[in-house]
Amino acid sequence: MGRYPKPLEELIYLLRQLPGIGKKSATRFALFLVREENGITERLAKALLELKRRIRLCPICLNVTEDIPCHVCSDPSRERGIVCVVETPEDEMAIEDAGIFKGRYHILHGVLSPIDNMGPEDLHIGKLLERIEKENIKELILATNPTPEGEATANYIAELLKGKGIKITRIASGIPMGGDIKYMDPVTLKQSFENRKSAIP
Repeated sequence: MGRYPKPLEELIYLLRQLPGIGKKSATRFALFLVREENGITERLAKALLELKRRIRLCPICLNVTEDIPCHVCSDPSRERGIVCVVETPEDEMAIEDAGIFKGRYHILHGVLSPIDNMGPEDLHIGKLLERIEKENIKELILATNPTPEGEATANYIAELLKGKGIKITRIASGIPMGGDIKYMDPVTLKQSFENRKSAIP
């Protein structure tokens, strides 16, 4: 028998599946939800159900969205010839919040990482190649994070598109090696986009 009643044990177990949540944090959150009396537990349960019911991936850029297509892909004022490739929806949100890019996006939902068993087939690279075939894309900005995995992913995509007649650029090193786009300040992100360079030697 577990230390806590079964429903509480189950909640602790589920919370521990979230990124960055350990056993102590999961237990603290679960006990808070048991004790709270302001309706947060019920609202959280409803929000989670609504999340699964209403939020999905945009069929074009693969960002999380309630609308199909998402607000960026459906915005006629966005520059359609430039696509920025990022690892996660959080990276896209950071770039949008900085107000430095007026094109469209493609979200990979990960990076190449043999340790995590993430290969090209686990990312949305195939969908990116389909978009390039169908859409009039003139420039692809590779905005993966400056980590070994992010660099490997950017190099892999650049090699795939070599000789295809598309301008392929890489965001500049205003972002430090090992950094993470979603944690960068707007000024650093702006410099990275303005000083981007060719991704193909």
